[in-house]
Formats: sequence, structure tokens, C-alpha cells
Amino acid sequence: MVQLWSWGAPAGSTAAELALPLLQQPERLKARLREVPSEPGCYLLRDADDRILYIGKAKVLRNRVRSYFQSGSGHGHSPRISLMVRQVCEIEFIVTDSEAEALALESNLIKQNQPHFNVLLKDDKKYPYLCITWSEAYPRIFITRRRRFRSPLDRFYGPYVDVGLLRRTLTLVKRVFPLRQRPQPLYRDRTCLNFDIGRCPGVCQEKISSEAYHRTLRQVAMVFQGRNEELLELLQEQMERYAERLDFESAARVRDQLQGIDTLTADQKMSIGDSSVSRDVVALAADARLAAVQLFQMRAGKLVGRLGFTADAVGADGQPLEPGRILQRVVEEHYSQVEPVEIPPELLLQHPLPQQDLIEEWLAERRGRKVRLAVPQRQQKADLIELLERNATYELQRAQRGAEQQLLATEDLAQLLELPSPPRRIEGFDISHIQGSDAVASQVVFLDGLPAKQHYRKYKIQSSSIRAGHSDDFMAMAEIMRRRFRRWAQAKAEGADLQALRRAADTALHTAGLNDWPDVVMIDGGKGQLSAVMEALRELNLHEELVVCSLAKQREDVFVPGVKHPLESEPDQLGVQLLRRLRDEAHRFAVSFHRQQRGERMKRSRLSDIPGLGPKRVKELLAHFRSIDAIQLATPEQIAAAPGVGAALARQVWDYFHPSDEREGEELAS
Repeated sequence: MVQLWSWGAPAGSTAAELALPLLQQPERLKARLREVPSEPGCYLLRDADDRILYIGKAKVLRNRVRSYFQSGSGHGHSPRISLMVRQVCEIEFIVTDSEAEALALESNLIKQNQPHFNVLLKDDKKYPYLCITWSEAYPRIFITRRRRFRSPLDRFYGPYVDVGLLRRTLTLVKRVFPLRQRPQPLYRDRTCLNFDIGRCPGVCQEKISSEAYHRTLRQVAMVFQGRNEELLELLQEQMERYAERLDFESAARVRDQLQGIDTLTADQKMSIGDSSVSRDVVALAADARLAAVQLFQMRAGKLVGRLGFTADAVGADGQPLEPGRILQRVVEEHYSQVEPVEIPPELLLQHPLPQQDLIEEWLAERRGRKVRLAVPQRQQKADLIELLERNATYELQRAQRGAEQQLLATEDLAQLLELPSPPRRIEGFDISHIQGSDAVASQVVFLDGLPAKQHYRKYKIQSSSIRAGHSDDFMAMAEIMRRRFRRWAQAKAEGADLQALRRAADTALHTAGLNDWPDVVMIDGGKGQLSAVMEALRELNLHEELVVCSLAKQREDVFVPGVKHPLESEPDQLGVQLLRRLRDEAHRFAVSFHRQQRGERMKRSRLSDIPGLGPKRVKELLAHFRSIDAIQLATPEQIAAAPGVGAALARQVWDYFHPSDEREGEELAS
């Protein structure tokens, strides 16, 4: 049982009071803290814009939440937490029955809301996933590097480190089981060669029912869940039933599937011994800043999967994290997003976890059976941990090499733009539209030379002068600059010390990857776009505070304000390559958002613009008349005869399509 507690606007509170941080309202803060119960659960801290700043769990909510607001607000807190507490305007909490339930809830809330101040574990995006689209009548199975859920029913397996092994496994699975081979049918009215040779069950012509195809795909999913032994037993029983019924053709087909799975097992798995127990093994290697984590999936004594993660090795206070704490966060986040059947009965850990008993209880609750967490001491299991640690060391070295390359690129950019130090946060902006229609803008952020997608932003251009048939990229870019830096301009106008705010943000960046003030702003375009941006920044009185440059597409020239000619640079130097990656990412993000907006507009029916006509009635009208043209030619009486449409609404629909006839009638009446 989970009970949600939250507050709306308290009686007597003004909008100004609700927008102020709680630290500036001692009485309101005391009242809020008194309402927090002494029970286990999760708490959510929100800012003035009702955005979630932080989500945490606690065994005793009241004690944990009070600890943030002890006398001397910054005393004992890291700079990141102090910065967060100064922004808290509202507190919500969720009471749970146990601390284990709070742990599961916290993980789900963090994944759903992605608060800025909850930053520790990051999935390694370079590894691919295997996706099965269970939401479709005939699901597809494919490899992808973009873990994006189109439906809650879709399932991702991975990430997988060995890409070649994953591709070979999927190819062999498609040979063993008759599966949908193509995303779209090759022919409209007949099957292709894959059906004739038994590779596809004829999905395009519905030769197989959706239920039967789902049953086949559930068997395939067992391969990627590490449940091969269970699948072999299931197929063995199925083959024997076919043989008992003298259906030897079906029995032979199942026999071939059994042989194929044996081949798959021999090709892809490494035997480790002890075939009686399924387990996962987790180990890491870390330096002063970064940790590389490896998770080996052992099923029936064989290695069936290897997952890789990177994690911050520095805590909120700037001090190195204990290895056990890093491993605990990996375990929490990984097992919160897998299916319960994929949780093994045993986890072998390189180091003990700070809350090992609690994690055991939580995993057992998810799995429905007992789960054992152990730090191996005996030789065989200790060797397995050493194997993982060696793999993690290799991954850490590769991550370090990538970090060194990014550092060189930021140092080269600092030299090119004459900055005192390498930029840590770089923002790129771009505009996308078709002749002014569906105009949008993108803001992408690179931290230490790498994309930080949690800080990306989308903008819809609001200027009324930019519309279909009339575009103005200069005006659009100036509008985005005003909206992006409006808050900073307001703070400066109120007398705030921007340097102090930037130093506070830089401190938070050091520990949490957060900073709202960019070291460099890059505009996609040439001198014209740069001039429009600088004019907007002059209006905000921030033109001397920000470092702005633009990158022209034709020759990859870099322009800065006040300089007529581009900077002396080479297209292949590291700093310019970094700007190009930023520019390309901003362009990709803007174009994808523009396509989304355009697609939504094109999907909308003209009928949706008629007042009083909702989606259900629009669907009923189109089903009755078959087309919008038929509705336009119909009389009010014919429209009223459609299901769910009365005389008054029918008149509104008719008037919408005949505005000139309506005006002529009014003139004749007068």
C-alpha cells in the first residue's frame, strides 16, 4: 500500500509567498516540517516553478527532511545540497509500508522525473539493446542503441557489450524460430520467399494469428532472459506431446529448434562450472572520478550476458565514494527496470553493500522468492570476481582515454576563443522550420565535451511574425536568447552578483554535473545570426557576461562578436571538431522536434477546430460521411442525422464550412 501526501496552495498564502524559498519563510517552513510524518517513504523537493529538484527515500521521513533545514542552512551540507536547499519552495512526501517499498518507489520516481540533483549512475549509451515491441499485434525484434519506450508494453534487453555476439545470436534465433523478418511487407498481396522457406510465418498476410505469434516470441524472449534451460525443457515436453499424437512433422520442427538452441548455447556461452545455480556477478574498477561497473549474468553455470555501466566515483561532498555504495546504486537502478523473472536467486558482489539486508529484502519482494547477496570468499567464486574486475579495468581505461580526448578538445577550444580555462558547459542553439511553418528551436548542452541530454531543451517559436510562408531565422534566434537568459537578466537587474551565482553553480557542477550558466554559447549560423543574438543579449544587458560564437556551415568558420573576419582555425582541429559535434547535435534535435510538431499538426483533422466537436464526435462524423468533403457538401439536416450530433452542433459544423453563406444571409436579413 502506498499513500500519497501533497499540498496545494495553503489557505491564506499569496502567490508571492508560494514563489519564495522556504528558507526565507521560517513560519511556513516550520508548519511544513510539522506535517511530515515519522514513517518510511519518499520525499520530493520542488522549486518555485513546481519542478522536482530532488527525490529521496528515508526510514523516518521527518528526521530526514528536517536535516536539510537545520539552523545555519549551509552548515554541514555539500555545495550541491546547499544550492538545492536554497531553491526549495515546496515539500511533498509519499508514505510507504516499509523501507524496502520506499527504495523501489524512489528508483521509479527518479527514472520517471529525472530530477537535476539526483545524479549518480548513468547507463552507458554506447552499448546496444535488443527491443521486442510487445505492444504490436505482430511484435518486431531488433537491435537498437536508442532506449526509447513507445509503449509501456515494449521491452528492452541489455545493454550488451559484445555487439557482434548479439548480432550472431539474433541471426541464429531467427533461423531457429519462424519470426517476422522485415519491418514492412515486401509485397502487398502475397508473401515473400521467407515464408516459403519457413523463416517467417506469413505475418504480412496474417497466415498466423497474433496470439500464436506472441507465444512463439515469448519463447524467443527466454533466450535473452538467460532462461535457456527452462526453454529446452518446455520444447522437449512439446516435442513429446506431438510425438504421442503422431504429429511427427510438428515434432520434427520442435526437434530442430532444440538442436538450434544447443548450437546457440555452445556458440555464445562460456561455462564457469556449478550448473545448479543461476546468479549475477557485479564488480567495478574506479579512479578518483569515474567508476566502470561490469555485471555478468550466469545462468545454469554459463555466461549468457555481460552488461556495462559507468558511474560517478565522487559523492555530493566532493569526496570519493566507497565501492560498496557505487555497487548498491548499480544494483538498485539495474534491477528496478528488469522483469522480476530476470532477477536471479543469487548475486555475487565484489564489495559488501551499505544496506545489504534492505536490498536483499527488496529484490526478494520483486522476484517473489528469496534472493541471496554474497561477497565470495572461496577460490572459484573469488576468481570469477577477479575476472569481472579485469574486464571493468579495461572499460575504465577506455573511458579514461575518451575523457582525455575530450579534455584536449576543450583546451583547444579555450585557446581558440581566448578563454582563461577550458569550458565545462557549452550550449548550442539551432532553428528548424519549413518556410516559417512549425518553427521550433533546440538547446543542447555538452558537459566536459560530452552530450548531457538531461539538460536539453525544446522551444516553440512564439513570434507572430514567423508563420507559414514567412520565415526569419535572425528574429527566431534572438527570441530564443531572450527566453533562455531572461532569468539571469532579471537577477542582474535586481542587483544580484552574477559572478557569485556563477561560482555557486560551478561548485555544483563539480559534484553533480549541474550548471545553468554556460561557459560558451554556440549559434548555428554565420555573422547574421551572431549579430541578432548579440543584439538580444544587449537588451538583456548580458552581452559582456557571455562568451558567444557562431559556426558557419560552408567552411566551418568560427565567428565571434566584434570581429569582421572568422578566427584563424582549421576544420580538423579538436576545438572546431567539438563545435561541429555540438552544431550537428543541435541540428538533429531541432529537426526531430520540428518533424514531431509537423506530424501532430498534419494528423489533426480540420473538424477539430470546430468548437464543441471533440475527438469522439469527429471520429463518428468521419465514419458516417466517409470524408470531410462529404461533410462540407451536406446540409445541416443531413449533418444532424449523424450519430451523436444534434441540430445545434450540426449548424455549427455547417457554418464552419460556409462562412460566406452565413454572412450573405445576415446581409439579406438586414
